[in-house]
Amino acid sequence: MSLNRFDGRALLLATTILAVPAFARAADTASADAASVAAAGSETDVDEVVVTGVRGGQVHTIANSPVPIDIISHAQITETGKVGLKAIFSSVIPSFTEPAQNGGGVSASVPPYTVRGLTADYVLVLVNGKRRHGTALIQNLATIGGGSTPVDLDLIPPSAIDHIEVLRDGAAAQYGSDAIAGVINIILKSGASGGDLSITGGQTYKSAGEFAQAYLDYGHEFLGGTINLTLDVDHHDPASANGPSTGILYPLVNGAPDPREATANTNYGSFYGRSTNDTTIDTAYNLTAPLGNDLTVYSFATLSNRKIKDARGAYRPDDLSSLPQIYPNGFQAYRLIHETDFQVAAGVKGRLLGWDWDLSSTFGRDYDWLGADNTLNASLGPSVTQTSFFMGTQEFDQLTNNLDVTREFRIGLAKPLEVSWGVEHRWEQFIEGAGEPNSYINGGYVVPNDGTPFDNLYHGRAPTAGLQSFTGTTPADASSHSRNNFAGYVDLSTNITDAWYVGAAGRFEHYDDSSGDTASGKFTTRYEILPGLAIRGAVNNGFRAPSLAEQDFSTTQNTSAVINGVVTSAQVKFLPVNNPLAVALGATPLRPETSLNYSAGVTWEPIHTLRATLDVYQIDLNNRIVKSSTLSGAPVQAILGPLGFSGLSSAQYFTNAVNTRTYGIDAVVEYQQSIGPWGSVNWSAIYAENQTAITAIKANPVALSAFGPTFPLFGPLAQHQLTRSTPRDRIALGADWSLSRWYVHLENTRYGSYLEPLTNTVSAYYSPKWITDLEVSYEIRHNLIIALGANNIFNIYPDRQPASITNLALTDTVLTGAPGYSAALYGLPTSSNSYFGSNSPFGLNGGFYYGRLDVKF
Repeated sequence: MSLNRFDGRALLLATTILAVPAFARAADTASADAASVAAAGSETDVDEVVVTGVRGGQVHTIANSPVPIDIISHAQITETGKVGLKAIFSSVIPSFTEPAQNGGGVSASVPPYTVRGLTADYVLVLVNGKRRHGTALIQNLATIGGGSTPVDLDLIPPSAIDHIEVLRDGAAAQYGSDAIAGVINIILKSGASGGDLSITGGQTYKSAGEFAQAYLDYGHEFLGGTINLTLDVDHHDPASANGPSTGILYPLVNGAPDPREATANTNYGSFYGRSTNDTTIDTAYNLTAPLGNDLTVYSFATLSNRKIKDARGAYRPDDLSSLPQIYPNGFQAYRLIHETDFQVAAGVKGRLLGWDWDLSSTFGRDYDWLGADNTLNASLGPSVTQTSFFMGTQEFDQLTNNLDVTREFRIGLAKPLEVSWGVEHRWEQFIEGAGEPNSYINGGYVVPNDGTPFDNLYHGRAPTAGLQSFTGTTPADASSHSRNNFAGYVDLSTNITDAWYVGAAGRFEHYDDSSGDTASGKFTTRYEILPGLAIRGAVNNGFRAPSLAEQDFSTTQNTSAVINGVVTSAQVKFLPVNNPLAVALGATPLRPETSLNYSAGVTWEPIHTLRATLDVYQIDLNNRIVKSSTLSGAPVQAILGPLGFSGLSSAQYFTNAVNTRTYGIDAVVEYQQSIGPWGSVNWSAIYAENQTAITAIKANPVALSAFGPTFPLFGPLAQHQLTRSTPRDRIALGADWSLSRWYVHLENTRYGSYLEPLTNTVSAYYSPKWITDLEVSYEIRHNLIIALGANNIFNIYPDRQPASITNLALTDTVLTGAPGYSAALYGLPTSSNSYFGSNSPFGLNGGFYYGRLDVKF
């Protein structure tokens, strides 16, 4: 039996904090085991066999692994009460952070995440050991993880998961691109032991943000093997922390307030907190069957459909974009995302001439239809009353073919030499499709002077072209690009003595685009000084090839102005690096990022019920791909004008602009205690700290250098967003108490301080906060459990910021790259002179309370 509820805790303080308790519950089987411990008073084994980070048949456990690995059990996933794997991981993996509202665009609907202070692009996600495809939704407007296209964890059904192995070390030499900060290997259920039905409902403290989910999982014998089937359905409503707007909403009538002010709807604020109405249906299967002659066939797949309606901009009646003929009382604009995502894998494995082999193919696709509702293109004028629009599509496809081979050789050492090798082919494609013309064109409408209060206020002015709050994809921005990757690796490992383990791996990859060739290697070792006490370490170099979206994504936002009675258009562009405009502004083809990782640690397991680990690490990243600063104003015109380009007010592109160093410490203590007739308690204490520093910044391109240091390619605002926007540290103190049919899960998590940079010189500061989660469950009978719980039970919010910060945020166009970015669109409560910010790692809506019913059959 094992402490797998602790195995799922990622990173902790030091071995000295063992005495600090907190609550954390484990798998259903672990709960039963804990009860037996209480009854028998026997010791239990904290070790779990892991498959991530090792090749071949040599068995590794968490305690004797040469690199830090955590295991998250299925029950840990369930008991968090969180929606989707990203939110669940933010609870059980301390170095995992998901900002509450991370900028605009699709990142507000599908937020990216970070691990060890690095964006999710530096984490490789596997399902049953096979590479998972990324999302098509590029986070081009995100303030944290801008430009990332990571695996969308929320499209993997939680009820299909048996457990998750988290490798906290670089592994590019073993698995390839992206495995710099670590590897998350999601192991699907494969048993034939009946089924589970789980129904959950809840809402926030303010009686909003209602949430409902139903999970169904069933395993059975099939074709001499097993098949496991899963259906997950969840829905949540928006939840807003902001109150009503202040001030007048309508233009003055003859200098007096409009009579409609008395009954006006003042709740403009774009649902600051959680803006999405989200319905997701996830399905999965996992199949294994013997074929005879030492052959086994397997297949697994996931299929998801998600519909998002996201409040992304509130426009008052006195706004130039709120044409009174269409929206006399203002409007709330909504972004629509209809997403279909699937991945299917099939393979066969067996044994030939003493070699174990595994041949597989995996295909994944993420397809997104983008639209807008309850909005308008005001530049078309009041005669065009269209309020729903098709904005375009984004699609990412990935096909991966693998052959993995392994064998043991006895060469006179303490254990056999494990020799593993393999080859991989990967094909990828990114497609950006155009939207309908009315979603982006400039209709040229100018407000006339017809004597109405609105016309008197805006006479002679031109509304912004294109949709309000959104931008449809133009035909010029649409594109389709693909590439191939070929790779081979060799992995060797053995125990030179019973106490000394060593491992080495090397990998070579070739891309048929500008990424070119890369090579990486890894060396790991572990030495057991005394029984139960060991030191371990690793050094490895890695790489991350620029994603196709980073190379090819393009978008255009139109703006309009009336100059000397003529409507003049200008454009705000995000440019692909090969675009002539980008090249003129200094863009160059993107190169792979390279990394050098060091880690060292100590493990201590004096008895089978106690384990402590302490690991330190450093990750040096060179040629890191980031968004450039927003390049705008006279310098842009001075560069592009002589080349025949005009009408571009600002531009951004991706670039290899910086080198960074991320360093940190992970510490974990786990202890299982029998307390006699009072049952048993599993204690855990976890600490994670990391910090990222910029070690070098690429010199300004020649095209920009003439304008001096005030016109940087990667300025102070972007630098601060990269290094200071996530908590520096996190402490999680937990315990799980079980007695007979009662189970109590209590966890206290401290999120460290962080900044929210607003300008080149001003940042909002957020102090550390303790968040308490509680769940109490009761086993009514052996197959029926009821649970009540709360996340953030004491209803804690991020710090409010002073009015000076609020006023700055409302007026500073650096935040968006486009003038006129409203407080509501930025997510600022317009009801007060302060705001919470948007990067909170524990949400913006305070407490969430829920109930759950679990049935086994």
